[in-house]
Amino acid sequence: MRAYSEAYLNDVVENQGKLFDYVAQSFPDMDTEDFINTYMRSKTRISIDKAKAYVNTMDAKELWNYFTETEEYMLKPGKAMEGFVPDWIGEFYAYYQWYFDIPSAEVVKKNYGRFFEKSLLWIT
Repeated sequence: MRAYSEAYLNDVVENQGKLFDYVAQSFPDMDTEDFINTYMRSKTRISIDKAKAYVNTMDAKELWNYFTETEEYMLKPGKAMEGFVPDWIGEFYAYYQWYFDIPSAEVVKKNYGRFFEKSLLWIT
C-alpha cells in the first residue's frame, strides 16, 4: 500500500520539486539543504504524508507560505543548491515517501539529497 491516493501523487511530486527549486532560486544566499531537511521533518510535510487534501493540493508558492507561517520558519544564511538539483531532490523525496509509505522525516534521514548533489556534480 502507498502513502496516499495515487490521485495526489503527480501534484505532490511536482509541487515539492518546484518548492525546493523556488527556495534555491529565490534565495541564493540561503541554505537550501537546511530548508529541505527542516521541511521534510515539518508538520506541513506530515500533513502531506497523512493525505490531508488541503495541503496535498497546494502549489509550490502556497506550500512555501503555509510552511513558513505554520512552522514559523526563517531561512538560514548559507549556500543555495544550483541547477536542477533541488527540483530533482524534491521530486525524488516525494515519490520515495509515497512509494514506500514511510514518514518524510525517515526519507531525509537517509540523506539521499547530498548523495544526488555530489553524484550530479561528478557527472557534469
